[in-house]
Amino acid sequence: MSKESVEKKKNGGEIDWISIIIPLIGVLVLAIVFVMFPDGSENMLGEIRSVLGNDIGIYYILMGLFAFGATMYIAFSRYGKIKLGAADEKPQYKPFAWGAMIFTATMAADILFYSLSEWAMYATEPYVESMGEMQLWSPTFPLFHWGPIAWSFYIVLAAAFGFMLHVRGRSKQKFSEACRPILGNKVDGILGRIIDMVAIFSLIAGTATTFSLATPLLAGALAHVFGISVSNGLTICILLLIAIVYTIAVLTGMGGISKLASFSVYLFFAFLFYFLFLGGETRYIIETGVESIGNLIQNFIGLATRTDPLRESGWEAGTGFVQSWTIFYWAYWMAWCIATPFFIGMISKGRTLKNTVLGAYCWGLAGTFTSFIILGNYGLSQQMKHGLDSAGAIANSDWTPEAISAVVIRIFETLPLPSLALIILVINMIIFYATTFDALTMVISCYSHKKLEPGEEPNKKVRAFWAVLLILLPIGLIFSNSALQSLQSVAIIAAFPIGLVILLIVFSFFKDARKELDQ
Repeated sequence: MSKESVEKKKNGGEIDWISIIIPLIGVLVLAIVFVMFPDGSENMLGEIRSVLGNDIGIYYILMGLFAFGATMYIAFSRYGKIKLGAADEKPQYKPFAWGAMIFTATMAADILFYSLSEWAMYATEPYVESMGEMQLWSPTFPLFHWGPIAWSFYIVLAAAFGFMLHVRGRSKQKFSEACRPILGNKVDGILGRIIDMVAIFSLIAGTATTFSLATPLLAGALAHVFGISVSNGLTICILLLIAIVYTIAVLTGMGGISKLASFSVYLFFAFLFYFLFLGGETRYIIETGVESIGNLIQNFIGLATRTDPLRESGWEAGTGFVQSWTIFYWAYWMAWCIATPFFIGMISKGRTLKNTVLGAYCWGLAGTFTSFIILGNYGLSQQMKHGLDSAGAIANSDWTPEAISAVVIRIFETLPLPSLALIILVINMIIFYATTFDALTMVISCYSHKKLEPGEEPNKKVRAFWAVLLILLPIGLIFSNSALQSLQSVAIIAAFPIGLVILLIVFSFFKDARKELDQ
């Protein structure tokens, strides 16, 4: 191999400057608008969300049903036999390392934020109250919203991208390339550019929502432990620290990502052990978890198809529980579909599509369900058995991430050695951010190259650029002091156009895979 070829392999192929400059300008403009006009930005987001999430919210419900159905069809039809790679190809990673990367690369620190607080957000909802039992339903809905339908958005695209990368050997690692079987050479023109720009902006919106939700909990935990005040300055310093950590991680390549992912899983288990066995509510946590899983299985079809046409059960007049929560979550997962499925597809070489689909479900659901059952049910035990009214405190707050984080910290104060528990939380969240965003940065950097050969990694300078860019919009949202509803609106708006692209990719996959099987 020539010196020039080695250098190209190391530093990535020719850079696609349009895919860098346009998102940069867009993010800078949005960040400035959020900082300079916080009230106007919030009103604008609310109006757009009302149309997309309330008036045509059925779109998101149907997308969820389609994605889940498609994954089941892929796994249990002849498509499931397709090998991602050569016929004698062995899996790149052992099952635990593979599963650890799937979980940590797709679940950022927001899973800890929601695991600790989501049950309390639902507890006072009119819909939950109408069903008659906080004990049964407030821990069930988190499992539904982070369950099979949510994971199906990732998994159906992971199957399509894995086929594109490892069977077809495509060198353009972009959303538009996955649409080639249907759109043909049109993906090389303006239509392909539009698809890729939609994908990039959707990813930026998803990461901005995640950072803006979970970072205030990090700031509140540090402030509580060290006796300092929470401020925007502290939050921004935390964001910059996270950016430094995951930039260093992503520059080490896939080997560093794999090791960091495995370490983060062990640390996550230690955190769960603390709550499960040191909090004194082991029996309650396990029994409530088993009951919630049973309740979810029994009512899954009804929950997945509920639309609340009369809008009788929402947290805000004129909206229903489905519009306030379920539609937001499906949109949230759709917005995150840009990078994580690519990553799952990349690391699944050597596996069949059936193994990839069912394995991703098993590892993903095991991680999310364990987190929500242990962390969420501990907080619920303090509400139901010990009188700590976390649900009422959130209901009477302004619903900002800062207010919700303050309630979470009160739950930590019921643990033995709460400062130690908060320090473990901080370390966990930072590493979760690092493992998630180094994977995202690695994948989105592929969009900044015109072509990348199999095994070729993106340019390190490009990866560093995206690591910094992904932090700018969250800073703008934090300065705007956005409430939870506004942050949800960002995800719902971003997910609308990407849903159409998801449909194109899935149907393109079936067309291309059918041709492969017929041959």
